[in-house]
Amino acid sequence: VHLVESGGGLVQPGESLRLSCAASGFTFENADMNWYRQAPGKERELVASISPDDSRRQYADFVKGRFAISRDNAKYTVYLHLNSLKSEDTAVYYCKVRDLNVWGQGTQVTVSS
Repeated sequence: VHLVESGGGLVQPGESLRLSCAASGFTFENADMNWYRQAPGKERELVASISPDDSRRQYADFVKGRFAISRDNAKYTVYLHLNSLKSEDTAVYYCKVRDLNVWGQGTQVTVSS
């Protein structure tokens, strides 16, 4: 199982980013996928999750209305669209297969003016 996150960067408050997670080594179209984040000095926290057929999307309260999770099963990729970014969104963002304890290297998102 291999997960590779990309798309992070340095942005100003209010701007947007799209994170991608390319997956391999398992049957992606059958897997629930999650995005997590970990800010400096804080524990890793669940941000969003999506069901295999995209019929269910769930979000942490602190990102509702600002972030959106999506997936492309043909490309074995899950996305996290980050909108209206705030400084408190600064963190390393990770994707994860819900039922597997495998993590990618993460992608850094920094929101700063």
